[in-house]
Amino acid sequence: MTSRFGGRTAIVTGASRGIGLAIARRLVDDGARVCITARKPEPLQEAVESLGGPEHAIGVAGRADDPEHQDAAIAATLEAFGGVDMFVNNTGINPVYGRMVDLDLDAARKIFEVNALSAISWVQKAYKAWMAEHGGAIVNVSSIAGIKPAPGIGFYGATKAMLIHITEELAVELAPSVRVNGVAPAVVKTRFAAALYEGREEKVAAQYPMDRLGDPGDVAAAVAFLLSDDASWVTGRTLVLDGGLTLTGGV
Repeated sequence: MTSRFGGRTAIVTGASRGIGLAIARRLVDDGARVCITARKPEPLQEAVESLGGPEHAIGVAGRADDPEHQDAAIAATLEAFGGVDMFVNNTGINPVYGRMVDLDLDAARKIFEVNALSAISWVQKAYKAWMAEHGGAIVNVSSIAGIKPAPGIGFYGATKAMLIHITEELAVELAPSVRVNGVAPAVVKTRFAAALYEGREEKVAAQYPMDRLGDPGDVAAAVAFLLSDDASWVTGRTLVLDGGLTLTGGV
């Protein structure tokens, strides 16, 4: 463990597994205390224990787009650790696959609520509860699907494109006391992205100049940098994490 984030507290949403848990683990390893959120209580508690228990982490279960859950998570973080210095909006859903022209609009509304609108809500609450007075750093987890067309997951990509723009707008509004940045990963080896590579990982990875898919730790390292003082002159940027994929025209 290091003291890079000693004395600081973070909230990481969607963090019972995958990228979110890797981010939380990196922050704890670097000295932070974290509140992690997810929908299901049991996996969330297991994740808390893997992070070292209540001395280092707490978990608050609920839906990311539920305002009451957001209030509860922020209140619990303040009570347990006394601040909300860093916030990572990692929650994202994509329950549909196919052409946008065939998209179920009720599903689209839910994707928008979780992937884009709830990000604004979380930031509003964290800002009013702590960051407005004390400053802070925020990272939104977007996707390369938000940078260029992604057939089959087009509306997911549209919400992630909106998240990139939300990141830019918030960066301008909240500067200089709060920095807001983002990351846009390509395919990372998680359960969420399994349908994009399972059973054909070698073929998919061959499209990447780095000849491999992403690992949750790759994203966690970038997020930790953007939250740290090493990135004190960086705001409004979304860092593409893609192993060089978009350089070659890949999706």
